[in-house]
Amino acid sequence: MIHNIIDNLEYKELMEAQVFDIIEFLLNHEEEFSLTANINGVEFNPQIPKTIADNFPHFTLFTLANYTYTTIELSEGYISFETGFGAENFGSVVTIPLHAVFQVIVDESILFLNPTATVERYFRKEKPLSQNVDQETRSLNAFKNNSKNKGLF
Repeated sequence: MIHNIIDNLEYKELMEAQVFDIIEFLLNHEEEFSLTANINGVEFNPQIPKTIADNFPHFTLFTLANYTYTTIELSEGYISFETGFGAENFGSVVTIPLHAVFQVIVDESILFLNPTATVERYFRKEKPLSQNVDQETRSLNAFKNNSKNKGLF
């Protein structure tokens, strides 16, 4: 079944490597391009205004041309670039994990499609275990783990 493939971490790593190679190829050939990305994996620095962010679709199109193209940084696992958003052209550095890149587009044609960008578990932002447990539970566990308190339970 297809989900057994796209949910496979080895396949995810394969897709990340292919996205890297394709973007590197386009950069080496000075070819401007666009990409769509799963917005759940995208980070903005500084954060963009909520009024703009709330209008992004789940798979958002980013056009990497002109000034934005000159700011592209490609590293293992990520692509980042600076761009402006909204009527006020609010500037932000966009960082996208390569596994979140759903499509690479050149001249309005899809050059590459990455199905792992649709796997929601790759984009969950889970709290560290210590934050998932409330303070009362942590205190009780600390109390129970003290050897002097073992006779009380």
